[in-house]
Amino acid sequence: MQTEKEKSLLKKAPIIKNQKIRDSSSKIIFEDNILCCQFFRDFVDLPFMKDLQPEDIEDVSNRYVPLVSEERNCDTVKRINLPKNADKYGEIPFYIISLIEHKSQVDYNVAMQMFRYITYIWEDYQKEAEKRHPGCSKKKGFRYPPILPIVYYEGKETWTASCELKDRIQFSEILGKYSPNFTYLMVNLQGYSNEMLIELGDEISLVMLINKIQTSEDIQHFRNLPAQKIEAILKNTPEYLVDIIIKVFRAFMMKLNVSETETEELVSKVKERKMGQLFENMEKMDIQAERKNTAEAKKQLAAAIKRMEEETTRAEKGIQQLIETCQELGATKASTIEKIQKGFDLTPEEAAERVSLFWKI
Repeated sequence: MQTEKEKSLLKKAPIIKNQKIRDSSSKIIFEDNILCCQFFRDFVDLPFMKDLQPEDIEDVSNRYVPLVSEERNCDTVKRINLPKNADKYGEIPFYIISLIEHKSQVDYNVAMQMFRYITYIWEDYQKEAEKRHPGCSKKKGFRYPPILPIVYYEGKETWTASCELKDRIQFSEILGKYSPNFTYLMVNLQGYSNEMLIELGDEISLVMLINKIQTSEDIQHFRNLPAQKIEAILKNTPEYLVDIIIKVFRAFMMKLNVSETETEELVSKVKERKMGQLFENMEKMDIQAERKNTAEAKKQLAAAIKRMEEETTRAEKGIQQLIETCQELGATKASTIEKIQKGFDLTPEEAAERVSLFWKI
């Protein structure tokens, strides 16, 4: 449930406009500090997270993500400000690294990606500290900020990648403790049942329930949830968070190839906060079959376009050859235009254009 501080923040929260509807739902979630705070409190089993407040979180993704990996745009780096440390170098920040894997494929190199982020953040922290206090990093009391690496995975496929860095290093067992290692925290959405999520009773749990929908069976499981409990989640939720949930829902439905008409009908239910009625009027959907049909349709369209292009190329070559033959036989441009027009079913203007193009002066 929302804390008093969250409610206070929500009253002041600006409306976020996100025109990129196809952005991953994960990116939309983690851009918002209130949902992010709920995520940390619900899914990160560390004592200090239980009292975390949205105002304790600062998004610093723009500082790190583009420099570490330009091709990724769904990674987030959050700075959590813990109580001030007595260390003479000032407050030590606590960093949360969150690499968002929203595809169905397992990423076996995620531990190494985490390692690059960790080392980059530490290097950047050292440089900033040295600017303020030259030579401080060489002193005994200097410490780097703690970093908690998290992977949030929404895929249906079982996550089979190791959570330990050492498993990506060849013969790491030979070096033993001398080989660098750490373990990232895995938050696997499929590891949480719908019943577990609904009992959390906050907006992030509702978002997770939506993100679990990937098959027609998932839709049926959602239908079977107690409507009263689902609708209670949004009962006092301000429009600010409802708008974010709608963005997440719309993006996810598009990834499932649900039609725009059906999507907007479902979105209207969310706007009315009738989540318990979300899929009640929807015919049974075979999402996997729909994906297959869509892929096959795209394949057929591409083949048809290719055939049309090949036929056009052959026709152009035929026109060129006929024009060259007519010219060699001494025919006039006028008679050649007439032959091209009749032979290739062109308008007089189109035939004249071809003759002008291929006629040798």
